[in-house]
Amino acid sequence: MIPPIASNFVAGETPEAALAHVESLNERGVAGILNLLGEHYEERSAAAADADAYIDLVEAIADRNLDACVSVKSSQIGLDIGDDAFRENLARIVEAANGSPAAGSDDTGTFVWIDMEDHETTDVTLDAFERHATATDGNVGVCVQANLKRTREDLERLADLPGKVRLVKGAYDEPAEISYKKKARVDESYRDCLAYMFEAFDDGVAVGSHDPAMIEYAKELHAEHGTPYEVQMLMGVRETEQFDLAADPDVDADVYQYIPYGSKWFSYFYRRIRERKSNALFALRAVVGR
Repeated sequence: MIPPIASNFVAGETPEAALAHVESLNERGVAGILNLLGEHYEERSAAAADADAYIDLVEAIADRNLDACVSVKSSQIGLDIGDDAFRENLARIVEAANGSPAAGSDDTGTFVWIDMEDHETTDVTLDAFERHATATDGNVGVCVQANLKRTREDLERLADLPGKVRLVKGAYDEPAEISYKKKARVDESYRDCLAYMFEAFDDGVAVGSHDPAMIEYAKELHAEHGTPYEVQMLMGVRETEQFDLAADPDVDADVYQYIPYGSKWFSYFYRRIRERKSNALFALRAVVGR
């Protein structure tokens, strides 16, 4: 059972709990990105089981007509086992999702995001995105990280492909020779990448950020270029602002909440607490009952 503190960041241990959370978000104008927690599997059976769980999930999203999509990690569905296991499981998920009508649509499937992990997975993840985005006419998205020095060049490769690209600042502790370490430099890279995406991308930009300055900058870029965009934030982080954005008539963007769920919740919750001082203070207040 997930304790009350962790339940602010994790929707529950079961698909039913996660889907119920999405329903509550949809009522307030926020869409969901569902992520079954798990990564770095070394056995094919574990990777295949999570792929099966995602297939069941996209079918449940379609059955309930929810405004939601899914997001998978490469190492969760077999990359640490081998490229063939990863490709096979991702193909099964994308095929199932592409045949599951999204909310309000008769001809498109449930959208599949491919999360980005550390720099060693970048090339294989981008290759997988290109393959499936082309095959599904853009029903797949990928995440890129502004703290990596290569990302601006990667975006030039992705610009002409169908599908969406999510830009985040990056949470992995990458080697200094391939990444920016200072916050100000990462912010500069994020702004530069965001500006390029609004200029060059046709299928939309996903702004993965809780930074009010970056969200405001995206709004300005949209006004300048007209490129469609969406804002994506984590469950449990600035949730009031998520609902405010969704309700703001001056914000011409969809708002998504990234929703983790599953039995492997503890390590995820621990990372959320470690990476943000405000999260740690929130948890402390909950413990002492203040």
